[in-house]
Amino acid sequence: MRAVIQRVTKGNVDVKEETTGAIEQGLVVLIGVTHEDTEKDVEFLADKITNLRIFEDDQEKMNLSVKDVGGKILSISQFTLYGDCRKGRRPNFMQAAKPEYANELYEKFNERVRELGVPVETGVFQEYMKVSLINDGPVTLILDTDQ
Repeated sequence: MRAVIQRVTKGNVDVKEETTGAIEQGLVVLIGVTHEDTEKDVEFLADKITNLRIFEDDQEKMNLSVKDVGGKILSISQFTLYGDCRKGRRPNFMQAAKPEYANELYEKFNERVRELGVPVETGVFQEYMKVSLINDGPVTLILDTDQ
């Protein structure tokens, strides 16, 4: 699994001009799933993201997690994270998991994050979405369970 994590002061996602998810302080997480991913990857990623210390404490050091600050996660499925742009001019998406499998692991990720005590808002799987956010810092990180 692959995730792009952005610390935000605000984020929202609209589908067909209707807001399906919105948060204030927290993380916008773009999630991509590949064929080899398993529930073990879901567990690792959910635990890592909810406990990642990327929010500042009173001394302005990144010592707090999204759980520590009472933040939320806006989780967006994004198969394009597995786009391979090395050849040609159009990305190849062969490494992205089939939609049924990707949605299963994406939903398990969201449920696991909720179990870990962090509220989750989402977009709509396999729909055209417009994501807006205010990146705080800016802080943007990439996690890949293969690395």
